[in-house]
Amino acid sequence: MKPLLPKQHGAWAMLLIPFVLGVGASQPSWIHIPLFIGWFFLYLATYPALMAVKKKNRVLYLKWATIYFMPVVLSMIVILLYNYRFIYFGALMLPFFLINIYFASKNKERALINDISAIFTFSIGGIASYYAGNGSVDGIAIMIAILSILFFLGSAFFVKTMIREKKNPIYKWISWIFHLCVLITILSLGYYVLILAYVPSVIRAFYLYGKTISIMKIGILEIGNSVIFLIITFIFLSS
Repeated sequence: MKPLLPKQHGAWAMLLIPFVLGVGASQPSWIHIPLFIGWFFLYLATYPALMAVKKKNRVLYLKWATIYFMPVVLSMIVILLYNYRFIYFGALMLPFFLINIYFASKNKERALINDISAIFTFSIGGIASYYAGNGSVDGIAIMIAILSILFFLGSAFFVKTMIREKKNPIYKWISWIFHLCVLITILSLGYYVLILAYVPSVIRAFYLYGKTISIMKIGILEIGNSVIFLIITFIFLSS
């Protein structure tokens, strides 16, 4: 039986990068293992659960949502027995998940607000990962979330200007202004190492706009850009 996997390949980077940054910026602990297992399978379960909302092949999607959700339950039992406060992170994610359910029911998963909601959800995962190793939510935890949000928002804007909104000049200007504002803000704060994590995003937002590039090549480009962001941001947080 072929596994039912999410089709949004860019979401894998959003799933992994904030979590990995949270582990690296804190103290790696055994609790990160069940936390990641639960986080990973929660993401897998979310896709068929949202598809079931659309009332297409509901039996199939609900079956896979149940299969994926079982490891989540087991992981959460371990995590909550270790520290019940992890439930607060789930409560923070819930409003954003409800937004995703709404857009799935309207068959508008590609809406910008839906993308932003998902980005915030994944970034909260980075805070939870940091909390698992450090036992607190401090400035570094918040920075992990903010840096992740800024990076993936830039990615969302770029992808839209290259695919679904490539003929919409409004998105072009939103993307360009956003990328420049991020770079200028980081520069004004004196985070010179961190600038390197966002420079590739700025370059590709301007240079590639208007060019015809296949969806596969855009995906590969974003994977490479995500790796650069992860490495440089990890160095910045470790310094």
